[in-house]
Amino acid sequence: MTRLLVSAAHKSSGKTTVATGLCAALAARGLRVQPFKKGPDYIDPLWLGHAAGRPCVNLDFHTQDHDEILAMAARYERDTDVTLVEGNKGLYDGVDLEGSNSNAALAKLLETPVVLVVDCRGMTRGIAPLLLGYQAFDAGVRIGGVILNRVGGARHESKLRAVIEHYTDVPVLGAVHEDPALQIIERHLGLVPSNEHQKADSQIRRLGEAIAAQVDLEAVLRIGADTRTPLPATPSPVAEATAGPKVRIAVARDAAFGFYYHTDLEALEQAGAQLCFFDALHDAELPEADALFIGGGFPETHLAALEANAPLRGAILDAIEAGLPAYAECGGLMYLSRSIRWKDQCHTMVGVIPGDVVMHERPQGRGYVRLEETGAGLWPLRDGEGKAATFPAHEFHYSALEPMGAETVYAYRVLRGHGVDGRHDGIVRHNLLASYSHQRHTRRNPWASRFVAFIRHQLQSRSATQARSTAP
Repeated sequence: MTRLLVSAAHKSSGKTTVATGLCAALAARGLRVQPFKKGPDYIDPLWLGHAAGRPCVNLDFHTQDHDEILAMAARYERDTDVTLVEGNKGLYDGVDLEGSNSNAALAKLLETPVVLVVDCRGMTRGIAPLLLGYQAFDAGVRIGGVILNRVGGARHESKLRAVIEHYTDVPVLGAVHEDPALQIIERHLGLVPSNEHQKADSQIRRLGEAIAAQVDLEAVLRIGADTRTPLPATPSPVAEATAGPKVRIAVARDAAFGFYYHTDLEALEQAGAQLCFFDALHDAELPEADALFIGGGFPETHLAALEANAPLRGAILDAIEAGLPAYAECGGLMYLSRSIRWKDQCHTMVGVIPGDVVMHERPQGRGYVRLEETGAGLWPLRDGEGKAATFPAHEFHYSALEPMGAETVYAYRVLRGHGVDGRHDGIVRHNLLASYSHQRHTRRNPWASRFVAFIRHQLQSRSATQARSTAP
């Protein structure tokens, strides 16, 4: 059993490329690899999960308590050979002075050695003080080895290895040479997700082969196994089952909408939902369902196809106007608006939200969010003390919704972040809740269970109304 955390000296070091290649290379050996991703992220987990052949799970200090992180890691690494955690940003980067939510903090919590990925472009002797500084900065973090990335060639590699061997005791696990073919395409919101990448399978295979050829996988496995510490053996479930009949939730999952936390989908199922996936780009009808869930994604890159699918747009509009319980996040909110304008293109969308989405050059909302309930939400979070409940979330959007009138009903006040207008988020219309903020089902915010309970309540109310209307 091996557990390790892949981090870097700074962001954009090629860490996701290396981590994805490691997952693919180890899985190709027949090992059962469980990937995790630190922090709020959808794109990297899609690549990691695709490469490993099993869903990637997020571990996030912002939305989860320490014991919750430990329990989740224990639950998903059971019956696996390798646990690989990919960090975010640099090893010691974080939102506070103490680094309480940094990759280093997660490595210490999981008692896991770090494989440091270093972008070596333009670097030779300077790599020694970098590694020595990262070792000395926090004695509680064990840097088990370094993978040299974007190496300029054999001569460059030999110089780097000589410097590291002379000045440090950090093992060099491998050297990945600069190769444009290994890069995952980027655009305005980062890497192109694997569910949208037309050649994801071949790209992952290429990454796995390159890592297997240029990284000592046996050394990587030894480092992770040397300090393997058992995590709690009896983790709590993702969500407790709630009383009531099964409900069917139609979930948009395709190239335009793919941002879902695996654990959230599991929580919906454990709460009593049957998930029915559909393709908003090609399916002309909604699945027969009691509710609708449209997550985030990149609808702006599929505007023509979404607009062309008028039958589905009409079906969604009619269903929500008729009272179908629905939840939409970010890309889903954009799709439910009247239109989306990007550059010189403007395309008609569903139209249930009376506003138009405009794409901007710079992010309109980015990072951690804290929301406070207004009391107008559809499935409120009860705090037990009569106070307005608050909970953490996150957002990352280049679009803005405009205009939204003063009569708009919002479920949340934004205490930190931007949301719809800098002060509010969570548009409520009929039985629809649509927000720019992404929620995560955790102990502090068990939204999936509450959504399922709301769906059941609506079904019961509808049945009661029909019974009264047919009574003699």
